[in-house]
Amino acid sequence: MRVSGSCLLRLPGALLPVLLLSGCPLQPRPSAAPPRVAAETAAPHEGVPYDIVADESLLTIRVYRGGTLASAGHNHLIALHALTGTVYVPADVMRTSFEARIPVAELTVDEAALRAQEHSPDFPPDVPDAAREGTRRNMLGDALLDSERSPQIVLRAVRLESAGEPAPAGGREAGGDAGGETRAVLARVQTTVRGEVRAISVPVSYRLAGGALTASGEAAVRQSDLGLTPFSALLGALQVQDEMRVRFRIVARAAPSRPGAQP
Repeated sequence: MRVSGSCLLRLPGALLPVLLLSGCPLQPRPSAAPPRVAAETAAPHEGVPYDIVADESLLTIRVYRGGTLASAGHNHLIALHALTGTVYVPADVMRTSFEARIPVAELTVDEAALRAQEHSPDFPPDVPDAAREGTRRNMLGDALLDSERSPQIVLRAVRLESAGEPAPAGGREAGGDAGGETRAVLARVQTTVRGEVRAISVPVSYRLAGGALTASGEAAVRQSDLGLTPFSALLGALQVQDEMRVRFRIVARAAPSRPGAQP
C-alpha cells in the first residue's frame, strides 16, 4: 500500500464536545462491527435561551500519530470557529440543557497561529501545505466524517452532575468579571456523528453573569467513543492514536424573548 509521506493522521470531530479525526490516506484496519450502544435521551429544553456566539467561541482538537513509524507523520490541530446552537438555563441550573452543531466543512487544520500558541514540541508551528491539505481532505471524506452526507455533528445535553465547589468570583477562570461564580460540572453529552448516536462525559467550568454564559473545558475523547474506527496501516506500524484531546471555550449571550421560554 502506498502511504503519503506528507501526513499521517485522521481525526474525528466532535463537542462538547465532539468531537474529530483527521488524517492521511490510510486504509482502516479490518475490525468487527462495533456493538450497538443504546442512545441516552437528550434533556428537554427549559429556561432562558442563550445563543452561542460563534466568533467568540473556539473548539480545538489535538490528534496524535502512533506506531513504530509515527515519525513519518505529524500531530494535527483541528479547530472550529463556527460553532452554533443554544444553551437553555432554568432556575435550577443543574437542569441546564443545550444543543450545539458543528458544521464539519468549517473545520480547519493546523492554523499556524493556533499551533504557535501551543508552545509544544508536539505541535511545531510549520506543517507542510500538502500535509495540512491532505489531512483536511481525508477528514471530510466518506471514509471518516463524510461531510457530503453528514454535514453536521450534533451535541445535546443529557444531564449535568456536580463536579466541585464554585471558584471565587472575579478570579482568572471567571475572566475577571464580577457578579458571578465559576462552577464545575460534569456534562453528559449525546453526540451524533455520521448518524451514529453515542454519549460521552466532559468536565465543564461555566460562569453565568451579565447576560452572558461562558463555558470551558478540556477532555480526552476516544475516536471509538464516537463510533469511529482509528486508522492504521502497515500492520500497525503507522497509525492514529484512538485518544485525542478536546479543548473548548464557548460564549453564549441571552437571546431575545422566544415563545414558550420559561425564565
